[in-house]
Amino acid sequence: MGGLVFRGATVVDGTGAASYVADVTVAGGRIAEIVPPRNGGSAGSRAVDAAGLVLAPGFIDMHAHSDLALLSEPDHLAKVGQGVTCEVLGQDGLSYAPVDDTTLAQLRRQIAGWNGDPDGFDWDWRSVGEYLARLDRGIAVNACYLVPQGTVRMLAMGWDARPPTAAELERQKALVADAMAEGAVGMSSGLTYTPGMYAGTDELVELCRVVARLGGYYSPHHRSYGAGAIEAYAEMVEVSRASGCPLHLAHATMNFAVNAGRAGELLRLLDAAAEGGCDITFDTYPYLPGSTTLAALLPSWASEGGPDHALSRLREPATAERIRRVMEEDGSDGCHGVPVDWDTIRISGTRSPALAGRAGQTIAQLASASGRAPFEVYREQLIDDGLGTTILQLVGNEENVRAIMRHPAHTGGSDGLLTGARPHPRAWGSFPRYLGHYVRDEGVLGLEECVAHLTGNAARRLRLVGRGLVRPGYHADLVLFDPSTVADTATFDDPRRQPTGIPYVLVGGVAVIADGRHTGALPGRALRHTTRGTR
Repeated sequence: MGGLVFRGATVVDGTGAASYVADVTVAGGRIAEIVPPRNGGSAGSRAVDAAGLVLAPGFIDMHAHSDLALLSEPDHLAKVGQGVTCEVLGQDGLSYAPVDDTTLAQLRRQIAGWNGDPDGFDWDWRSVGEYLARLDRGIAVNACYLVPQGTVRMLAMGWDARPPTAAELERQKALVADAMAEGAVGMSSGLTYTPGMYAGTDELVELCRVVARLGGYYSPHHRSYGAGAIEAYAEMVEVSRASGCPLHLAHATMNFAVNAGRAGELLRLLDAAAEGGCDITFDTYPYLPGSTTLAALLPSWASEGGPDHALSRLREPATAERIRRVMEEDGSDGCHGVPVDWDTIRISGTRSPALAGRAGQTIAQLASASGRAPFEVYREQLIDDGLGTTILQLVGNEENVRAIMRHPAHTGGSDGLLTGARPHPRAWGSFPRYLGHYVRDEGVLGLEECVAHLTGNAARRLRLVGRGLVRPGYHADLVLFDPSTVADTATFDDPRRQPTGIPYVLVGGVAVIADGRHTGALPGRALRHTTRGTR
């Protein structure tokens, strides 16, 4: 049997079962054979000495923001270097399909802080199907896509903060159904981001009924991760219960000081819902700080109408003062109902090169250095950068992070933004950080348990047939790593460093990482949802 054989590998198969040592042969893009170790390997096969190394399914990033990066830099070292072989795009209710020309122009401005807005980029799609076909031209990893509810609402009814008319709701439902038919695996929401946050519970239930009928799942960034977090999670559980739609909670954290040590409340809520018949999973990233756009902190009314309206309100002194009061005294809905602490808001990237030197500094530090009030620095930054600034938000709680990642419904997601001078290191380090820091060094999870969270659990949620496990006949999406040395090396000061201890990554049986280096291969493709449950 020809192909590639990993000789004497410690197989951690993605089910959570105990590891075992075997020779694993890959041929024709599939796992061809798993047999006890033998001298010489299979006839005609190239051999990799995997003694002492772990062979596992490739990791599935359940929450990625690589919607443009995969197209503009398809080698995608940030993720494939971590052992990621599949990403889920279209997150937080905002992405670039389905769109028309007007909506696309607005989105390019609104989420430039997440994804950039590359010069000379060819925006040659409008539908979900056309976007997935663009991915099929060649990318380093496979990708799934969630139809973004905020984009759908924008396309159907603009930026208005009101319930949809009957016709507008039907238009949204038709757009979701079309996206699912074209290959989307489900629907996302960003309920602290405009205009998706203007949707009420009943509207979300109606859209989720469409998703459920077509075999997908709902992945919301819910309305608050701060004050009112438990209530916000409970609303999403109710959407799932009322619609019958499987629920996957995006970056399921309990952030801000008001939630310190409260992870148990969240997990009890989810366990009770699961016992009542709801199908619930969630993802987290293994870090404390979060990351988003600076504009996301605005109260929702300040962004109604789109980017131009938001900038006009910031420029008008009386309205700007109203914004300041809401943000600093009351706690805006964009800042999760918590009064903003400017010491926790650190600039990570800017659209304007002239402002790039501010990366790494908090709003409080910039204000102190200039002798101005923090809100005025914030306001100026948004205006001067056209809302294109990204931030780190230093609001996490270690006790909560550990408790949530232990839950059996947990999966891994980087939530990684790949733009800016100093992006969050989770874009380059999440998966090796799980394996190195939380498994080997801290013992928070066992190795087999953690690999199951990062692979098999995620594949089941995505309904990926023949993926996510090390089994004969399965697609050869595989990672080989050294459990004694695997580690994230990306830091907040130097966030684009490749991890250590991951010598091989295969996508569809093709080595994209070999001997720790990118081979230049681009075997990844879009993995489309179908009602027949196949890929």
